[in-house]
Amino acid sequence: MIIAIDFDGTMVTHEYPNVGRDIGAAEVICSWVNKGHQIILFTMRDGRQLEDAVEWCKKNKIPLYGINENPEQSGWTQSQKVYANMYIDDAGINIPLKSDKSMSLRPFVNWDEIKIIFEEMENGNRIFGDTYLHKKEVTGIKR
Repeated sequence: MIIAIDFDGTMVTHEYPNVGRDIGAAEVICSWVNKGHQIILFTMRDGRQLEDAVEWCKKNKIPLYGINENPEQSGWTQSQKVYANMYIDDAGINIPLKSDKSMSLRPFVNWDEIKIIFEEMENGNRIFGDTYLHKKEVTGIKR
């Protein structure tokens, strides 16, 4: 599965233009990569700030499949929208957030909850949009 992940407020706390604090993303993301999933860094950062985000990923041993692009999609579309099976962004609906004023003035992604959601998907106990880690019948529709 291809997973596009935002950076500020999602992989780290909001501290733009600086790199924010660790919020537990690296460990979870690395476990996904070890299972064969591909990660796209999907961020508004550019220039030096983008380089800082990429460096953070390298430092945390997160191999990136793409940076603000899916490297294979140009073969079948010219759309600027990055194709992925899943998007994780602190601005997304139903993304679990955590508020800890000692770490950040703004809420950030709760990776303990994301990990649980992903495990439920892997076990076939949760549906995420049109992405199924285990094909199964849902409401009579075969996926």
